[in-house]
Amino acid sequence: MIQNLTIGTQAVQPLAMKPVATESEAVSGSKQSFGSYLQDALNQVAEQEQYSKEMSNKFVLGEVNIDEALISSQQALLSLQLTTQVRNKVIEAYQEIMRTQI
Repeated sequence: MIQNLTIGTQAVQPLAMKPVATESEAVSGSKQSFGSYLQDALNQVAEQEQYSKEMSNKFVLGEVNIDEALISSQQALLSLQLTTQVRNKVIEAYQEIMRTQI
């Protein structure tokens, strides 16, 4: 399991995946919809990108070390790559469904 990482005075949080709802929870509507789940994940990726940008600016100003800036940059890059791969798989699945004959 990924633990929280502390860099200098900043605590870096890993991208948190929420547990999958069971069938009864999905039917009852007590959990969020798939669309809002994806929106939350995209917002987290955007926040990591913004944090990476802030850390880069702080590095240029000499407020943080290079390792702090590089770690935040790599985390943002990995989050973006994961998001891109998930998007590609969703598009691939959609195209496969569209190719199936009824």
